[in-house]
Amino acid sequence: MKAHTFSLLIAFLALFAATVAWAEPPGDVARIVTATGEHEFKVEIADTPKTRARGLMFRKSMAADRGMLFDFKVERPVSMWMKNTYLALDMVFIGRDGRVVGVAADAEPLSERIISSPAPAYAVLELNAGAARQISLAPGDQVRHRMFNQ
Repeated sequence: MKAHTFSLLIAFLALFAATVAWAEPPGDVARIVTATGEHEFKVEIADTPKTRARGLMFRKSMAADRGMLFDFKVERPVSMWMKNTYLALDMVFIGRDGRVVGVAADAEPLSERIISSPAPAYAVLELNAGAARQISLAPGDQVRHRMFNQ
Protein backbone atom coordinates (compact mmCIF):
# COMPACT_ATOMS: atom_id res chain seq x y z
CA MET A 1 0.00 0.00 0.00
CA LYS A 2 1.38 3.39 -0.93
CA ALA A 3 2.16 5.82 1.89
CA HIS A 4 -0.37 8.38 0.58
CA THR A 5 -3.19 5.80 0.47
CA PHE A 6 -2.23 4.53 3.93
CA SER A 7 -2.30 8.10 5.32
CA LEU A 8 -5.76 8.69 3.83
CA LEU A 9 -7.00 5.42 5.33
CA ILE A 10 -5.69 6.38 8.78
CA ALA A 11 -7.28 9.84 8.50
CA PHE A 12 -10.62 8.30 7.46
CA LEU A 13 -10.55 5.81 10.36
CA ALA A 14 -9.75 8.60 12.84
CA LEU A 15 -12.62 10.70 11.50
CA PHE A 16 -14.97 7.70 11.64
CA ALA A 17 -13.97 6.93 15.24
CA ALA A 18 -14.51 10.57 16.27
CA THR A 19 -17.94 10.58 14.60
CA VAL A 20 -19.01 7.37 16.34
CA ALA A 21 -17.83 8.66 19.72
CA TRP A 22 -19.61 11.98 19.16
CA ALA A 23 -22.86 10.28 18.12
CA GLU A 24 -23.27 8.57 21.51
CA PRO A 25 -25.85 10.47 23.58
CA PRO A 26 -24.34 12.55 26.37
CA GLY A 27 -24.44 10.75 29.69
CA ASP A 28 -24.45 11.25 33.41
CA VAL A 29 -24.23 8.76 36.24
CA ALA A 30 -27.09 7.90 38.59
CA ARG A 31 -26.37 5.69 41.59
CA ILE A 32 -29.24 3.74 43.11
CA VAL A 33 -28.83 2.54 46.69
CA THR A 34 -30.95 -0.51 47.52
CA ALA A 35 -30.81 -3.33 50.08
CA THR A 36 -28.41 -5.09 47.68
CA GLY A 37 -25.92 -2.20 47.54
CA GLU A 38 -25.15 0.68 45.19
CA HIS A 39 -25.90 0.24 41.50
CA GLU A 40 -24.56 2.61 38.84
CA PHE A 41 -26.36 3.50 35.61
CA LYS A 42 -25.15 5.83 32.88
CA VAL A 43 -28.16 8.03 32.10
CA GLU A 44 -29.21 10.50 29.47
CA ILE A 45 -30.96 13.54 30.90
CA ALA A 46 -34.35 14.59 29.52
CA ASP A 47 -34.83 18.08 30.97
CA THR A 48 -36.57 20.08 28.24
CA PRO A 49 -40.14 19.72 26.98
CA LYS A 50 -38.77 18.33 23.70
CA THR A 51 -36.46 15.73 25.26
CA ARG A 52 -39.08 14.69 27.82
CA ALA A 53 -41.71 14.26 25.07
CA ARG A 54 -39.40 12.09 22.97
CA GLY A 55 -37.87 10.09 25.80
CA LEU A 56 -36.74 6.67 24.60
CA MET A 57 -39.22 6.55 21.71
CA PHE A 58 -38.15 4.71 18.55
CA ARG A 59 -35.08 3.11 20.14
CA LYS A 60 -34.66 -0.59 19.52
CA SER A 61 -32.08 -1.34 22.22
CA MET A 62 -30.39 0.05 25.31
CA ALA A 63 -27.40 -1.38 27.18
CA ALA A 64 -28.15 -3.00 30.54
CA ASP A 65 -26.25 -0.30 32.45
CA ARG A 66 -28.02 2.63 30.74
CA GLY A 67 -31.19 4.61 31.32
CA MET A 68 -32.92 7.95 30.87
CA LEU A 69 -33.57 10.36 33.73
CA PHE A 70 -36.50 12.75 33.20
CA ASP A 71 -36.20 16.02 35.16
CA PHE A 72 -39.63 17.62 35.63
CA LYS A 73 -38.15 20.61 37.55
CA VAL A 74 -40.95 20.53 40.18
CA GLU A 75 -42.41 17.80 42.35
CA ARG A 76 -45.88 16.93 41.06
CA PRO A 77 -48.04 13.99 39.95
CA VAL A 78 -46.40 12.54 36.84
CA SER A 79 -47.96 10.47 34.05
CA MET A 80 -46.01 8.58 31.39
CA TRP A 81 -46.84 6.25 28.50
CA MET A 82 -45.03 3.91 26.14
CA LYS A 83 -46.35 5.16 22.79
CA ASN A 84 -43.70 4.62 20.08
CA THR A 85 -41.37 3.05 22.66
CA TYR A 86 -40.13 -0.35 21.51
CA LEU A 87 -38.24 -1.20 24.70
CA ALA A 88 -39.93 -2.78 27.71
CA LEU A 89 -39.04 -0.47 30.61
CA ASP A 90 -39.12 -0.09 34.37
CA MET A 91 -40.19 3.41 35.41
CA VAL A 92 -38.79 4.64 38.71
CA PHE A 93 -40.64 7.62 40.18
CA ILE A 94 -38.37 9.77 42.36
CA GLY A 95 -39.08 12.61 44.80
CA ARG A 96 -37.14 15.88 45.06
CA ASP A 97 -34.94 14.38 47.79
CA GLY A 98 -33.93 11.45 45.57
CA ARG A 99 -36.14 8.92 47.36
CA VAL A 100 -37.98 6.40 45.21
CA VAL A 101 -41.73 7.00 45.58
CA GLY A 102 -42.83 4.21 43.23
CA VAL A 103 -41.80 1.69 40.61
CA ALA A 104 -43.82 0.68 37.53
CA ALA A 105 -42.10 -2.53 36.43
CA ASP A 106 -42.22 -4.04 32.96
CA ALA A 107 -44.11 -1.27 31.15
CA GLU A 108 -45.54 -2.71 27.94
CA PRO A 109 -43.86 -1.51 24.73
CA LEU A 110 -45.97 0.63 22.35
CA SER A 111 -48.82 0.90 24.85
CA GLU A 112 -50.85 4.09 25.23
CA ARG A 113 -51.91 3.08 28.74
CA ILE A 114 -51.15 5.90 31.19
CA ILE A 115 -48.70 5.04 33.97
CA SER A 116 -48.98 7.48 36.89
CA SER A 117 -46.73 8.11 39.86
CA PRO A 118 -48.23 6.85 43.14
CA ALA A 119 -47.05 10.09 44.81
CA PRO A 120 -45.72 13.42 43.55
CA ALA A 121 -42.44 12.91 41.68
CA TYR A 122 -39.65 15.26 40.68
CA ALA A 123 -38.09 12.83 38.24
CA VAL A 124 -38.56 9.49 36.49
CA LEU A 125 -35.73 7.09 35.75
CA GLU A 126 -36.40 4.68 32.89
CA LEU A 127 -34.38 1.46 32.91
CA ASN A 128 -34.61 -1.74 30.89
CA ALA A 129 -37.45 -3.95 32.12
CA GLY A 130 -36.28 -6.25 34.88
CA ALA A 131 -33.54 -3.92 36.14
CA ALA A 132 -35.58 -2.84 39.18
CA ARG A 133 -36.21 -6.46 40.16
CA GLN A 134 -32.56 -7.37 39.55
CA ILE A 135 -31.27 -4.73 42.00
CA SER A 136 -34.21 -5.20 44.45
CA LEU A 137 -35.38 -1.61 43.92
CA ALA A 138 -38.24 -0.54 46.18
CA PRO A 139 -39.99 2.62 47.36
CA GLY A 140 -37.83 4.40 49.93
CA ASP A 141 -34.56 3.52 48.18
CA GLN A 142 -32.25 6.39 47.28
CA VAL A 143 -31.21 7.66 43.83
CA ARG A 144 -28.04 9.74 43.94
CA HIS A 145 -27.62 12.31 41.20
CA ARG A 146 -26.79 16.02 41.09
CA MET A 147 -30.43 16.96 40.30
CA PHE A 148 -31.69 15.85 43.72
CA ASN A 149 -31.48 17.70 47.05
CA GLN A 150 -29.40 15.30 49.13
